[in-house]
Formats: sequence, C-alpha cells, structure tokens
Amino acid sequence: MRPLADFSLEELTELVESMGEKKYRAKQLMRHIVAYDSFDEYTDLPKTFINSLRENYIDRVLVENTRVVSSDGAVRYLFQTVGGDLIESVFLPHDYGNSVCVSCQVGCAMGCGFCASGHYGLKRNLSAGEILSQVLFIARDKRNEGGINKLVMMGSGEPLHNYYNTVKFIRLVNSEYGLNIGMRSVSLSSCGLIDGIDRLASDGISCTLSLSLHAACDDKRKKIMKIAERYTVAELVAALKRYFDKTGRRVIIEYILIGGFNDTDADAVMLKNLLKGLCCHVNLIPLNKTEYCDFSPPTKKRAYGFCEKLKSSGVSASVRRSMGSDVAGACGQLKNRTVEQKIKK
Repeated sequence: MRPLADFSLEELTELVESMGEKKYRAKQLMRHIVAYDSFDEYTDLPKTFINSLRENYIDRVLVENTRVVSSDGAVRYLFQTVGGDLIESVFLPHDYGNSVCVSCQVGCAMGCGFCASGHYGLKRNLSAGEILSQVLFIARDKRNEGGINKLVMMGSGEPLHNYYNTVKFIRLVNSEYGLNIGMRSVSLSSCGLIDGIDRLASDGISCTLSLSLHAACDDKRKKIMKIAERYTVAELVAALKRYFDKTGRRVIIEYILIGGFNDTDADAVMLKNLLKGLCCHVNLIPLNKTEYCDFSPPTKKRAYGFCEKLKSSGVSASVRRSMGSDVAGACGQLKNRTVEQKIKK
C-alpha cells in the first residue's frame, strides 16, 4: 500500500474526488499528514472515508526503532519502514533554528571509502513520502522545541541517484500546504552526479547544493571515491558553475579532512586553484572516524591551519562544528551497529 505522505495536495485532491468525497477533504487530509497523525486522529473526517483509506493507504510509514541523544543535543533516530528496512535521521539543534538530516535511500551505491552508509551497499530507493516522514516524525516529536527550520539531505544515500523522489520530497516540504520550508533552507549533498546537477537547475530546484569533493585532484579523489572514475574534478566544478549561473545560489564544497592524506599545504593550494571563479564556500569537515575505514582525522591545529591557508588566499572557508559524534554520528553507523548486533545474536 502507498503512504499518504507520498501525495501532493493536487494528487490528494484527485484521490478524494475519485473516492466520492468533496474536494476540500484534500486539505483536511494534508493537515493530518503534515501533523504525522494516525488514522485514529482523523476525527474530522467521515468514518466510512477513513475506513476506505485504511484499506488502501498507510498513515505512518515509519516507526521508531532506536534513538540516541548526544551531549550536544543532537538526536539520532533509527527508523523502521513498513517493509522492515532501517534508515537513519538526525535532529540538530542550533541557536539559529533546528535542522533535520534525512536519508534518501536504504544504504548507498556510491561506495566512498570513508563513509559507513554504503557498507552493505544499496538496497533500494526511499519514496518521497518515506523521506518526508522522517521530517514529519521528528517535527511532531520536537514540536515543543521550536519546530524544524532547515532540512539537510546528507543522510544515507545519494539524493541525485534517487532523483525523482528527491525532487518530489523537496517540492512537498516547500509547498505552502506542506511544511512551507523555503528552497534556501533545504540543502542537498551529492558526491557529484553531473546529469542530476544539471537537471536540478532545469527543473527549477534552487536549494543549497553541496558537493562532496574531498580531494582537489583526480588521483587522490579516485582513492577514496568511486564516482571519481566517472567524473573529473574539473567537470564537477564546471557543473557547479552552470548551477550557479541558472539559480544564482552559492554552492557549498564539502571537504572531509583526512589526516596526512588531503590536509597538506599543497592540497590547500590545489583546492584554491580548482575553485577559482566559482561562487562557493568550503565547508571543512574533520573526518568522523568509523570502524569501516582506516583513515584518521587531522589534529585540530592542522584542520584550522588548513582553513586559514584557504582564507588567506581568498577562499571562503570554515571548519564545521561536529555534532552527535558521541552517538554514532557518522551516517550509517547506528544502523550498521544495530544490524551487526542482530547478526551476532
């Protein structure tokens, strides 16, 4: 059965009319969907209509399996889908508002050497409603803590590898009848699928686009990211320039700092030269060490030294504050540990 959260208001309108109900029922349904209500809470709808919905659609597509709370207030949720798959989401509180980081796939096919998300490979894409339900669950859970202001597609999976559902999710949260979160408050992180980047701009999606670059030359990038066999760093930067030209949105360069690998002065110079002419900000992320890779993070002094090297050469850059590192903070860790515990049992 299909989750109701998959439907836009226009689709809900067609649905209720096909079921013999008045058009205004669609907005009533949308309010319940956004509130992440169960069918038992649809008390303003006729019982016969609710019973028909129960027989054909799913009210809540996710249930909570596990949660862990970090000392800095971040909350990592492990959800279970109706089909039994496990996916992770994170609530991130900030002084300027609250963010939710969502997953878009069960697993990941990209196989980046530093990431736990793809440890078991890709199982399937999540539907737009399954991605949205992560936000709706957390928004309901945190409704007394200021609501959700920003969304980040940086959980498990490659958003542009699940293009249709990613774009529909963004449009659902952007809708005035949905969460009404503006495009500028939605961040999409990609390892660099150029066709998808070009399609985003053509389809009118002007969210904050982040490229997971992590190395300024092809040789190094190939050692840690399989996608580097397909696209060169020069081709990626050219795609980002096209995105900026069409949307006017500054892009973000994500650069995981790996101790002794990509954090040297020479790497800083290569990165500066690569990004010349691109309207961007470099987000430096000290590696979050996992049991699934042999890399190590740089020292704090080295990380901030790398940042200063970029800034002194005219590149906008900052070191990202890590949140949730004490609760399996890297994408995929909580799920993988849960799966492995079950295997051991």
